[in-house]
Amino acid sequence: MSTIPRFPEPVESLRATGWMRRHGGRTRGQASVELALSLPLLLMMFLLVVEMGRAFYIAISVSNAARAGVQYGSQNLSTAADNAGMEAAAASNAPNIVGMTATATHFCQCANGSASTCLSTDCSGNHRLLYTQVNTSAPYAPLVNFMGILPTMTVPGKAVMRVVQ
Repeated sequence: MSTIPRFPEPVESLRATGWMRRHGGRTRGQASVELALSLPLLLMMFLLVVEMGRAFYIAISVSNAARAGVQYGSQNLSTAADNAGMEAAAASNAPNIVGMTATATHFCQCANGSASTCLSTDCSGNHRLLYTQVNTSAPYAPLVNFMGILPTMTVPGKAVMRVVQ
């Protein structure tokens, strides 16, 4: 007669062991307590991600607006002198950004790298290069105060481009 090894009954192997057996198996509500303890942390992490997304959206929009302004100004010599047109082009590129300001300027430089005052007598023997520059800025204020992690700040943007001559 051969002996067959006995394995525990399936019901016995599914019964609780360890801590649950010693404490009578009282685990009802444990998931609710864990959720209540972790939910504030998860909510704060979610809000922080949303606020960082808003901050990056504003930064990208402000930089793109500055680039749109210099693209308008760099088309030819007459648009390079139109500072109001460059500022309007920058403002129209970011209509969703409240409080954005744009400042357009132009400056000259000699082809050899020396400074120029944009007069025709400058840069003797060299070609005079004309550049347009647009500086933009917009305020950023977080929707929720995170104990100073994301402060209220001004987001800058700057673009410089050479004018087609």
